[in-house]
Amino acid sequence: MDFIPLNKWIPNLNHPLVIAGPCSAESPEQMLATAREIAKIPDVRIFRAGIWKPRTRPNCFEGVGAEGLKWLEDVKAETGLLTTTEVANAQHVELALKHNVDILWIGARTTVSPFAVQEIADALKGVNIPVMVKNPVNQDLPLWLGAIERFAGAGITKLAAIHRGFSTGDKSKYRNLPKWNIPIELKRRFPDLPMICDPSHIAGRRDLIAQICQKAMDVDMDGLMVETHINPDVALSDAAQQVTPEALSKIISSLSLRTEYAVDRSFEQELEHLRNLVDRADLDILEALKERTEIIKKIGLAKKENNIMPLQIHRMDELMKMRVERGVNLGLTEKFIRDIYHTIHTESVRIQGDIVNEIDTKK
Repeated sequence: MDFIPLNKWIPNLNHPLVIAGPCSAESPEQMLATAREIAKIPDVRIFRAGIWKPRTRPNCFEGVGAEGLKWLEDVKAETGLLTTTEVANAQHVELALKHNVDILWIGARTTVSPFAVQEIADALKGVNIPVMVKNPVNQDLPLWLGAIERFAGAGITKLAAIHRGFSTGDKSKYRNLPKWNIPIELKRRFPDLPMICDPSHIAGRRDLIAQICQKAMDVDMDGLMVETHINPDVALSDAAQQVTPEALSKIISSLSLRTEYAVDRSFEQELEHLRNLVDRADLDILEALKERTEIIKKIGLAKKENNIMPLQIHRMDELMKMRVERGVNLGLTEKFIRDIYHTIHTESVRIQGDIVNEIDTKK
């Protein structure tokens, strides 16, 4: 897939691209008042607002509908900001195009449905409009990638991914877990695909937004989509995660924008030396894992000969406790050690189980 860079969508673009505006369009007054303040922030180039709002339960505010598209047109006419809104079906696409919306985005709940995505992609065939695709609510990289591929297949070349975090049943300070490894992997596979972070939906609360914006910059994302409301506390949807235009300006000005490569040649040499040390340590780890695997195979044979099952829960718990204690004493985090040894133990049980089953089938 070929992707057109953001600076080809938007002339004279600074890094990062900032998209801002309320979660929902509520009234023409709210839209214009918010847009006028946002337009004073030089880094903001696109005004966002939800016109149709997919809600978890009925009888909640589900957006003003098509009426709000006229308000978006008024925002663009007065401020010069480009406009974007979410579309969830072919009818939304038709109405958005009719009202000159500049960019469309696909919401997380739509991305999970290949049928819905294909319907929208089909409606956009022959239309030269940028499309931004939010990650699905669940942690499913192929599903996210599949949605992007459907739009590429429809001839859309101005595509971007939006990272808005992933739903979880676990307790967390975030509304949606960032799971940064997933968008990073998508970026690794497609380095030219613009990646935009939606810190509002990751955070769920405004006091976390600044740090999430900084993290997005640290992992080389191309832009930010921040929900911004002239009076967030009275917003009709997602009030807790919206910021004022003034707060947005402070967040943007506080960002530390780092580069992938340093101008200082001596630093690059030092970094290369340290990377070589990491490579050497990784090779030592792989050799140790290979040695460990051979020992595990011998244990598997011994267990079979003595009629002992491959999985011994008490032994695994005891080992985990010992490894965690040792790792923490070495300055490593408990979670890191547990994650590593959970993987190692799972593989050990698999190897021993294969050995037992192989022997069983030969009887």
